[in-house]
Amino acid sequence: MSGEAAVWYVAYGSNLYQERFSCYLAGGRPAGGARTYTGCRDTRPARASRAVELPGGIYFALTSLTWGGGMAFYDRGLPGRAAARAYLLTRQQFCDVVAQEMRREVGEDPDLSEVLRTGRQTLGPGRYETLIRVGERDGHPMLTFTSPDGAARAELNAPTAPYLTMLGNGLREAHGWTAGRAAAYLCARPGAARAWTVADITALLG
Repeated sequence: MSGEAAVWYVAYGSNLYQERFSCYLAGGRPAGGARTYTGCRDTRPARASRAVELPGGIYFALTSLTWGGGMAFYDRGLPGRAAARAYLLTRQQFCDVVAQEMRREVGEDPDLSEVLRTGRQTLGPGRYETLIRVGERDGHPMLTFTSPDGAARAELNAPTAPYLTMLGNGLREAHGWTAGRAAAYLCARPGAARAWTVADITALLG
């Protein structure tokens, strides 16, 4: 699989919001975040973007070094559907996005043959070091990354207001949802439930 081969990166967290995801491609610091991203070797924008849904759900756990509070993770074993957004990238860009999410240096292109063949590949024990193949679209594989542990074994933790704002804005932008619908979706996720209300999150989204 060459570096120019196309893959869909499927985002279900703050990268739902295109302005925030652009920091992974071109470099920069997202509004409200505590981290500046180096960007990809190839800083071109995604070739395409599509709103998608995945079987399963997301949950919030551990503590983000960028946002504070819980981070979003995908668990295909959860009931329901996870709202997501697929960005069409080159394989090299996807590898650089993965490297930044894993807090590694960009520039290495790990062999993705295992995840393409079996649907799952572990690059390390860390938070976003488990790759998952979640489908195919227009002849290109759809890949995402998550924690090796599902929601049942996770240290659930409530997300912060800036992080929820990014997710909510991303859901509205990608799926065309109202603020209320995005708020209802987010506050029902494990880790956010009982810590946030629909009214609280709706207010964040203005």
